[in-house]
Parts: sequence; C-alpha cells; structure tokens
Amino acid sequence: MSKTNEFYQAVYQIVQLIHNGRVTSYGAIASCLKSGTPRMVGYAMRVSGDHAPNIIPVHRVVNHIGIISGDIVSGKNWRIQLLNKEGILVSNGKVVNFKKHFWDPAVDL
Repeated sequence: MSKTNEFYQAVYQIVQLIHNGRVTSYGAIASCLKSGTPRMVGYAMRVSGDHAPNIIPVHRVVNHIGIISGDIVSGKNWRIQLLNKEGILVSNGKVVNFKKHFWDPAVDL
C-alpha cells in the first residue's frame, strides 16, 4: 500500500469515529495523525468514495471555524441537509455553535 493510501485509510478511520451530531475539522484530523496537512485531509474527503470501502461521513468534517467546505460541482447543500438531520444547525454555510459540536480526535483518541 502506498503512503498516500495509508494516509487516506488513517483519515477515514478517524472520520468514521465522529459521532452523529458532532463535527471535526480537517486540521484536527491532520494534527491527530501527526501527518499531512488540513488540505491533504480535505482531498482525502473529496476522493473518499474512490478509496474507502465503507461510506465515510464526510459531511461531519468542516474547516477550522466551522464553515462547510466542498467543491463547486457537488455543492454544499447535501452536507448541510445531513448535518441538519443530525441536529446541527448551519447558517450561511457555517455550523452554529461550532465549539459545542466540535469533536477533537487528538483529545478523545
């Protein structure tokens, strides 16, 4: 397995641990892994369907201030809808009460 695939698998393992109703950030995942950058984690989320054997809850990963990211093609609405179903309010593309919903894998793992 290549180092890139190993990194992606490590990211996906962490993301699968995010509980319903919680979010984390790209940077928190990179920091927990002590590897990669937030941008690399974001790319892993973008290609998760290509590399992960199970469905990865990518909607639970946001930027460091709670803004919903996503490429222009897929849009953000589906992420917002899934977060809303989990009880997380999103306003103007940002998680409301981000600190309340934030899960830090470096602390909890």
